[in-house]
Amino acid sequence: MHLPELSRRDLLKAGAATALLIGFQLTPGGRARAAAMPASAVPNAFVRIGSDDTVTVLSKHLEMGQGTYTGLATILAEELDADWQTVRVEGAPANAAVYNNLNWGPIQGTGGSSAMANSWMQLRQAGASARALLVAAAAKDWGVPATEISVQAGLVMHAASGRKARFGELVATAATLEAPKEVKLKDAKDFKLVGKQKLSRRDSADKINGKAIFTQDIQLPGMLTAVVAHPPRFGAKLRSVDASAAKAVKGVVDVLTIESGVAVLAKGFWAAKKGRDALKLDWDESGAIQQGSGELRDEYTALLKQPGAVANLQGEPDAAFARAAQVVRAVYEFPYLAHAAMEPLNCVISLGKDGAEVWNGEQFHTFDQGAVAAVFGLKPEQVKINTLYAGGSFGRRANPASDFVIECARIVKASGGKAPIKMVWTREDDMRSGYYRPMYLHEAEAALDAQGQLIGWRQRIVGQSIITGTAFEGFMVKNGVDATSVEGAANLPYHVPNLRVDLHSPQKAVPVLWWRSVGHTHTGFAVETLIDAAASAAKADPVAFRLALLDKHPRHAGVLRLAADKAGWGKPLKPGKKGEKRGRGVAVVESFGSYVAEVAEVTLLADGSFRIDRVVCAVDCGIAINPDVIRAQMEGGIGFGLSATLHGAITLKDGQVEQSNFHDYPVLRINEMPKIEVHIVPSDAPPTGVGEPGVPPIAPAVANALAAITGKRLSTLPLKLA
Repeated sequence: MHLPELSRRDLLKAGAATALLIGFQLTPGGRARAAAMPASAVPNAFVRIGSDDTVTVLSKHLEMGQGTYTGLATILAEELDADWQTVRVEGAPANAAVYNNLNWGPIQGTGGSSAMANSWMQLRQAGASARALLVAAAAKDWGVPATEISVQAGLVMHAASGRKARFGELVATAATLEAPKEVKLKDAKDFKLVGKQKLSRRDSADKINGKAIFTQDIQLPGMLTAVVAHPPRFGAKLRSVDASAAKAVKGVVDVLTIESGVAVLAKGFWAAKKGRDALKLDWDESGAIQQGSGELRDEYTALLKQPGAVANLQGEPDAAFARAAQVVRAVYEFPYLAHAAMEPLNCVISLGKDGAEVWNGEQFHTFDQGAVAAVFGLKPEQVKINTLYAGGSFGRRANPASDFVIECARIVKASGGKAPIKMVWTREDDMRSGYYRPMYLHEAEAALDAQGQLIGWRQRIVGQSIITGTAFEGFMVKNGVDATSVEGAANLPYHVPNLRVDLHSPQKAVPVLWWRSVGHTHTGFAVETLIDAAASAAKADPVAFRLALLDKHPRHAGVLRLAADKAGWGKPLKPGKKGEKRGRGVAVVESFGSYVAEVAEVTLLADGSFRIDRVVCAVDCGIAINPDVIRAQMEGGIGFGLSATLHGAITLKDGQVEQSNFHDYPVLRINEMPKIEVHIVPSDAPPTGVGEPGVPPIAPAVANALAAITGKRLSTLPLKLA
């Protein structure tokens, strides 16, 4: 939404304010600073209050289905004492100086389940500042002390005089006042919205009635649609193109060669796709990857035999293994994975005389703004980004390389900027030309003494670095170790006196990127299945064995106990049908500051296949801002994780991706979804994320359940019994 630029003087001259914008920031010393600003005259704003009583929260984070808009609005509305039914949310503009992710520094973006964690105090103080300003306005209008005024559900009241006013009635006066420099935040016991009631999501209604705007919905005058032909192998270069057949397709306007391939521009998607399919392309593949998944596996297996860069070394692990009574070993294999969000990649860019404008499900504002500016030779502030809803991402839209956004910008530039361009990737483009969760191999072993105590742990990980070569490398790659490759292993929560975790990060042409829950997608599986195997070797109950090793990690232990209790751990499962066997498995993983334990109930069917019947999940994510959203994210994370557990694999043959769509890269079907129970640990700790932490425990919990039934421990994903 474009808001007019109005000076304070102009707004007051107009007679009455139509809206009030409350800006808030933390000064370097940490003190809150707030200022009343007429509609969008000054940036650094988080809430706008209209004369119609509408409270609009400006979200610096993308809403891609994870509930961010609802969570951020809840935080601010709580301290504002707003009427929830009047609260709306819109995406904030790209401006890292104002809307940066406080966990990341001078970068605006969404990811790492950080939206609630970094916004918690910021938006509480912004809401409290807005409330104090409205109270001051009422005190001035009514001539009463501000201390005698109360606010409840969008209504400002003075009990002694019986005076009442809606927020919108106070906007004009509030715009003439200075906001208080210090504000008092609520005590948690006084919360009316945070964690106290089931609130309707702020994005649901528009998504149901069709009013929600995604990139695909954008239609601009004269706009053309672009579809790009990408190389069949990563690293290939275009040698030549014959576009004559493509240009003969009705609706095709132009064919352009860009760095990433050949773009066909047309008056609609179907014409652009038909034109793209008609291109005759000759690729130079001399520098392209030629290896298949098997060759990569062989190379990675060889690296497992060699020491890597040390991620963590404690005690004397080699000596511990030398004196061990028992050693449990496993080699783990994890394939490349596609993000496969329901909305394939797309972007709209228009170039004008004063700058560029972008419409996008924008996850990495700062990176993408800078990337588009670089393509056009503009300053970043000359690139306006309109943040729209995104139909999922799972990390794909948060690419430090800004690949698909740059691709759209290059098409606009190559076309001379004569028309706005909507670039659309097909599902096949997304599967075969995108970025992937890296392929990994692990070798892990646990040493036990004669009493069954865990005395040593060694783990070697092989997989491409996500971070190397990006702007994050300087602080996320240390001594050759990409922190995202070893998270969950290098910081093993279980007490082991002797530990070594090391890493190989081979460089490959296959583009890789973080995927929902990042390194925990593979380290969580390896750690939790190996610890389960160690418990079995020690003839100990898997839950009791874990708890004995978590004495210094009470929040891990807390969710583990809760999930086990709610699942009826230790009690017999109801027998299945004739020929069926049933079992339980457990796993607990901390990721992004949140702690999640899951117990999976699995049935081995008479035909040798298996079914996941029930998953009991316990989550400790600090203060539960929106319990219903938390439950939904745990359920969604479990479903997402089960897709990879049962099906997910991107494979290469002679350097080409074999999968192309959901027929050969299936996601979880509704008939495969188990019954899920989610239990939230009551907490007064600061809130942490829930978008990703539900994913890592599900695969090991299922694998451990299968091991309990069959005695066979599976170490390759997706899980296959035969």
